[in-house]
Amino acid sequence: MCESNVYLNDGKSEKMIMESVDTIEPYENGLKLSDIFGKQLFIQARIKDMTLLNHRIILEKLS
Repeated sequence: MCESNVYLNDGKSEKMIMESVDTIEPYENGLKLSDIFGKQLFIQARIKDMTLLNHRIILEKLS
């Protein structure tokens, strides 16, 4: 499977905000995440790091 877990980095730690994400759509003021079950989340953040081999996507909040 190709899904990834998405984490939010607050500068001190990383917190998982969504599992099994298969789609990330960019918008002017953030990202829309969708998982394999149809759950969606909009977050005002940008991609900081992606390690697809480890199924990890790190986001950081927009200022």
